Formats: sequence, structure tokens, C-alpha cells
Amino acid sequence: MGALLGLETSALESFAQLVTVILIFIFVLALTYFTTRFVGRYQKTQMQNKNIEVIETFKITANKFIQIVRTGDKYLVIAIGKDTVTMLSELSEEELDFTPSEVKGTENFQEILTKAKELVHKKQK
Repeated sequence: MGALLGLETSALESFAQLVTVILIFIFVLALTYFTTRFVGRYQKTQMQNKNIEVIETFKITANKFIQIVRTGDKYLVIAIGKDTVTMLSELSEEELDFTPSEVKGTENFQEILTKAKELVHKKQK
């Protein structure tokens, strides 16, 4: 009977530890979520400048880019390297095309999951 009572106590302690770990995990997830939202809002307000705006970025290589940047009422083309930023040219507003391009590959998670399930079913057959 004493051994049975010891097993019940051990199982109860294990269950209590499991519940504690789950609660700590949920707390950490919630803390991470709210911290990320706070940082995102903070950065968004910091980036809302009226005088400087990146219009377009084109990646040339892994660490080299060309950007069109609006500063005040001027549009500048700059090259950005690992350690350098070089002004290439100045553009007028008439030289730029502000029409939005079609965004390709914007699938939602449900579509991606459906495709993955279909792929798994094909491999199993």
C-alpha cells in the first residue's frame, strides 16, 4: 500500500511539473507576441518621415543594391554596397513609373498547406 501511495505522489508531482512548464511556455509565448507587436509599432512610427522615403530597391548581388530614394522633392538613385553608398544620378518625377507592379506568388497559408498535402498523397501512391 505504501508503494502505491508513493506512485500516486510521484505521478501527481509529475503532472504538476507538466502543468507548470505549460503555463511558463504560454507566458513566454504571450510575452514574445506582445513584445514583437510593441517593437513593430515603435519602428513603424520611427520610419514615418515626411522628407525621406525609399521608393524602390533592386538587389544586384548578395550585398549590393540600387535604390531610388525621395529626399524632399528630389529623387536620387544610389548604389549601396557593403561599406559604401554612392549617388549615381538624380531623376525627375516624370522619369519614374509609380504604377504598382503585379505581385506574384502571394498565396495564403491554406493554399500552401493544400499543395503540400497533395504532394504527400502523390508520393504515397
